[in-house]
Amino acid sequence: MSGWPLRRIVIAGGGTAGWMAAAAFAKTLGRFADITLVESDAIGTIGVGESTIPPIRTFNSVLGIDEAEFMRETQATFKLGIEFDNWAHEGDRYFHSFGTTGKDHWSAGFQHFWLNGRERGHEQPYDDYCIELKTAYAGKFAHLPDNGLNYAYQLDSTLYARFLRRLAEREGAVRQEGKIASVDKNNDGSRIVSLTLESGQRIEGDLFLDCTGFRALLVGALGAEFEDWSHWLPCDRAIAVQTESVGPPVPYTRAIAHDAGWRWRIPLQHRTGNGIVYCGKYLDDDAALLRLLGSLEGPTRTNPNFLRFKAGVRTQQWVGNCVAVGLSGGFMEPLESTSIHLIQRAVLRLIRMLPMAEVSDRDIAEFNDQHMQDMLQVRDFLILHYKATERRDGPFWQYVSGMEIPESLTQKIELFRETGRVFRRNEELFQENSWVQVMMGQGIMPRAYHPIAAKLTDEELNRFLSGIRDGILRTVATLPPHGVYVAQYCGERIPAAAGQSTA
Repeated sequence: MSGWPLRRIVIAGGGTAGWMAAAAFAKTLGRFADITLVESDAIGTIGVGESTIPPIRTFNSVLGIDEAEFMRETQATFKLGIEFDNWAHEGDRYFHSFGTTGKDHWSAGFQHFWLNGRERGHEQPYDDYCIELKTAYAGKFAHLPDNGLNYAYQLDSTLYARFLRRLAEREGAVRQEGKIASVDKNNDGSRIVSLTLESGQRIEGDLFLDCTGFRALLVGALGAEFEDWSHWLPCDRAIAVQTESVGPPVPYTRAIAHDAGWRWRIPLQHRTGNGIVYCGKYLDDDAALLRLLGSLEGPTRTNPNFLRFKAGVRTQQWVGNCVAVGLSGGFMEPLESTSIHLIQRAVLRLIRMLPMAEVSDRDIAEFNDQHMQDMLQVRDFLILHYKATERRDGPFWQYVSGMEIPESLTQKIELFRETGRVFRRNEELFQENSWVQVMMGQGIMPRAYHPIAAKLTDEELNRFLSGIRDGILRTVATLPPHGVYVAQYCGERIPAAAGQSTA
C-alpha cells in the first residue's frame, strides 16, 4: 500500500468526533496510513454528549477496547434506556428501553398479543414485559448470558476523547497543535490540498475529515449546503452544568419535558450531568438558567455552559476529498442520545468504503445517500416525541403538536394507529420496540392487532403472558444494585444507598 493515493489522512478538530475517527482509522489501517489530527487547546469542545446507545459497544469492540478499563477511564455507568417525564402530558411517565418487550412471533410483534390480552381482561401494563425497564426501575444491573440485558453507557465524553486519543497515538496517529487559518483548495475549488495553521505551517493531505463542529470549516469551504430542520425541531439552545452525585447512579437517563423544551439528567460514577434544552423563541436564557438551577440535586461542580445550535443537516457529507463527521455534518438535539452514534456510523461507513484507487463519485453518492437516510430516520423519531402529545400548555407545545410533519413519519404513526404494525427500512437505527414504546408512551394506541394473536386460547395466552412476567421478576430479583456492580466491575467503590448491600 506504499502507493495508496489516500495515504495521508488529515482530521481537522479533536473532541469526541475527531478522536473517534483517529482511533478507528489508526486501529484499522495501522502504519499503512499517515494519520494527523489537528486541534488547538485554545478552542473548546462541546463536551456534553454523555449519554449513548447500544451500538457504541460495537465501536469499542472494533477498537479492541476492554470494557472495564473504558468504564473506569470515562467514569461510565450502565444505561438501559431513557425515562421520559411529562411528554404525553404533565405528570405522565414512560420508559424507552434498549431491549425487547415480551416475545415476538415471526408474523407479529409482541404488542399484538398484549393488545389482544387487554381485550380478554389482562390488565398488566406493557412495561411489565420488558426486562431492561424493570431492571432500570429496580436500580439494578449485571451482565447476563446471551446479552440478556441490552445496554449502553452514560459517560464523560471529554474523558472518552482522551481515552481514544491515547489509543490512537499508540497506533501511530499524530496530533498537531494549532488553529486552522485557511483551507487551501485546488485550482477549481473541488478538493482540499492542505490546511494552513496560524503559525504558517501547512498540513497536506489526501483525505480530510471535518470534525470542526458547528463551524464546519472544511465542508463549508467546499460549498456543502445546510438544510434547516428547525421548523420540525425548534429547540435551538441548551445549558449544561455538572453536579456532585447525591446517591448511587441509576442505570438510565432522564428526559423531563417543560413548557418550552426539556431537561436531562445523566448519572455518572463521579458526578451527574444536567442540562436544559429549549427554544429561544419561547424561553429566554436567564429564565432557562433559573429553571435549570432550580431543578438540580447536589452542589454544582462547573459553571453553566451555554450552547446555541440549529437542527439540520448538510445535504452532502462527503464533498470532493473531505468528509464531515459529527456536528460539522449536521445536528439534532440529544433527546435520544444519537450524536455519538452518528459519528460512529460515519466513521465506520467511511472505513468500509475506502477506495484502493482514486475516490469514485459513486462511492461519494452512496455514502451521502446512506448517511442522509440515517439522519432522516433519526429526525423522524425525534419529531415523534413533540408531535404526539396532549400538551397544549403554552405556545411551544401548541406549535409542535399542530405542526405539519414529514410524510414518512405520518405513515409510521398512522400505520401503527390503524394496525399496530411498525416496519423498519434498510438498517434503520431504532428497532420496532423503540417505536412501539415511544408511540404508546406518547398516547398513540393501535385500534387493531394481527389476527395471529387471537389464535391462542385463553389458557395459552395466560400462560404465555404470565410466563414472561414471572421470568423477568425472577431474574431482576437476583441482580445486584447498579452502583455496587459498577464499583466492583471497574475496581472502584461507589457509595451504596442506605439499605443496599455491598456484599
